[in-house]
Amino acid sequence: MRAFTSVTSRAVPLIRDNIDTDAIIPSREMRSVSKQGLAAGLFANWRYDDVDSRTPNADFVLNDPLYADACILLGGDNFGCGSSREHAAWALEDYGFRAVIAAKFNPIFRGNCLRNGIVPVALDARPIARIDAPITVDIQTCTVSGGGQVWPFEIDAEARRMLIEGLDPIALTLLEADAIDAFEQRDRATRGWAYVGRRSD
Repeated sequence: MRAFTSVTSRAVPLIRDNIDTDAIIPSREMRSVSKQGLAAGLFANWRYDDVDSRTPNADFVLNDPLYADACILLGGDNFGCGSSREHAAWALEDYGFRAVIAAKFNPIFRGNCLRNGIVPVALDARPIARIDAPITVDIQTCTVSGGGQVWPFEIDAEARRMLIEGLDPIALTLLEADAIDAFEQRDRATRGWAYVGRRSD
């Protein structure tokens, strides 16, 4: 996955509580198991007046030219609730979002974000939405800044390392390959000794 240190962008204000994964990517938009090609279905039920023809809903914030190329999304409480579909994080990443700021995240969705290089920042997004300028999300300092203000946020050390180094869970595990090999060798030796010991009784 792509590494993340910081990103500066306008923040798309979609501050609604309980935005579930079916709203993020409706099931009919999940037409493959690939991570690519899902951006067009992101928030499809809200983004289009007619989903089949992809006629844009002019009132939906993603269709506002002000937020073209924005890569920070602002949400409300309980963001990413609902089903555990990883496609929701895939669609956000495919669209270009690198960070989501919301009051609280569904734990499974939060994990899916981390595995796909998206920073889930747990903060009250409402004061940030009032800033009429780009903001910065910095994973090295664990801060959101903009409009002369700074908001610290918390993220556990393992998640922070995954993001900064661009490591998915498998790559993170493989960093411990030598320790894993040593454990397996010790385990094989121990089981071999115990087996011989039982046979000798």
